Amino acid sequence: MFRRFSVNFALFSMLFDAVLVGGALFAANCLRPWLSRLPFTANLPHITPIPALLYVVFPLGWVVVLLLFSVYDGRKNLRVSDELAALSAGSTLAAISMAGVLYLSFRDLSRVLFLTFILITYLALITWRLGARLFFRIANGKATVQRKVLIIGAGPVGRQMEEQIAQKTFLGLEVIGFLDDDDNKRYLHNDILGSLNDLRRVIGEKQVDDVVIALPRRAYEKVNQLVAELHNLPVKVWVIPDYFHLALHKAVVEEFAGLPMLDLRAPALNDYQRMVKRAFDLFAGTLLQIVALPLMAVIAIAIKLDSPGPVIFKQLRVGENGRLFWMYKFRSMVQDADQRLGEVMRYDENGKIFFKDRDDPRVTRVGRLLRRTSLDELPNFFNVLKGEMSLVGPRPELPLIVEQYEPWQLKRLAVPQGITGWWQVNGRSDKPMHLHTEEDIYYVQHYSLLLDLQIIIKTVWVVLRGKGAY
Repeated sequence: MFRRFSVNFALFSMLFDAVLVGGALFAANCLRPWLSRLPFTANLPHITPIPALLYVVFPLGWVVVLLLFSVYDGRKNLRVSDELAALSAGSTLAAISMAGVLYLSFRDLSRVLFLTFILITYLALITWRLGARLFFRIANGKATVQRKVLIIGAGPVGRQMEEQIAQKTFLGLEVIGFLDDDDNKRYLHNDILGSLNDLRRVIGEKQVDDVVIALPRRAYEKVNQLVAELHNLPVKVWVIPDYFHLALHKAVVEEFAGLPMLDLRAPALNDYQRMVKRAFDLFAGTLLQIVALPLMAVIAIAIKLDSPGPVIFKQLRVGENGRLFWMYKFRSMVQDADQRLGEVMRYDENGKIFFKDRDDPRVTRVGRLLRRTSLDELPNFFNVLKGEMSLVGPRPELPLIVEQYEPWQLKRLAVPQGITGWWQVNGRSDKPMHLHTEEDIYYVQHYSLLLDLQIIIKTVWVVLRGKGAY
């Protein structure tokens, strides 16, 4: 069967991409005479032949670059946003590489033709992938299930596995039931097909393809016995270690000193995501900083005239993975604000600190305007350029707040802290400090460059409204 995640489909994708790249080059050449009508292009009234070598180099080079970006690894691109991000990054590098090839060889090739070729190629690669996703979604909705899954262990981990499979119907997986030794669970749930001793019988009767072992740690003494028994059966065996709740963000299996081990402090962002995020921060941060410099000069003068003290206020904050750094802001309070913290510090019914007061007496006249418009945070761009912060991410907290975090709240520190974030566009200061971590963790778990762009756009609207800022 031709499956989306099969080797055959990956090979087909590479071949089809190569054909599309070659076709895009041919189409761009055919369109070039028509593009002569545009005011900024040279007049080429006739189609000129393209060197045949480029019909080999361009498709081959493009596919090789996409391979390096894991575009053909379907399981790394389950979400459409992940696939499009990998495809976009790979296509950008491929286009730059092809431009280098032309510079070193066929410099006379029309630049307009080359840019048209890049645009057609990118649109073609995106279009057919979106079409393939739609096809497999429809086909898997009508077709029989491709693989039947039996889960050993009907506890929280096993049930979570069932939910994950149910949400990803396009994978063609179906949970046919559970095995569990707990008599109470078997009495309450009809989908528990028996005890662990019924393993062979259930696999034979239900024609199981995959067995997932999702037992709690206390029951892992049975894993060796189960794996030994399953080795004699025609099924794939998967083990979910019951340690994921101990992980800061997620857990992955990696080699350490030559041995496969479970990394409980795996980074929330992979190397590719971190590279793209940092490149975006440097580009957009530098551009915004240049644009904001005149306004920052005016603000500095206003602060200096309004009250005594430095223009820039720096404060120790907690960054990614708990690293401390000095965060810069325009001073919006009186010079001795830290010594007067007790005037506004409050505790809720659970003993959690919150001290961001709408009528904070320490805020200066200019400072109140800066806070209302969020202009006091413009010096954060210096932290972004230094690599201590990102444009988008959870807001860096004070150490005394982080010290009171519960273990689950520490997950918000798994990504670079940012100037704006999911919390800021969903409530800002209207929510107490210790409650916004849920929004931040949502961002960590659903991170993508598209989400960053969405947050930046929403931030502009929120700042203009001035909601929740004081």
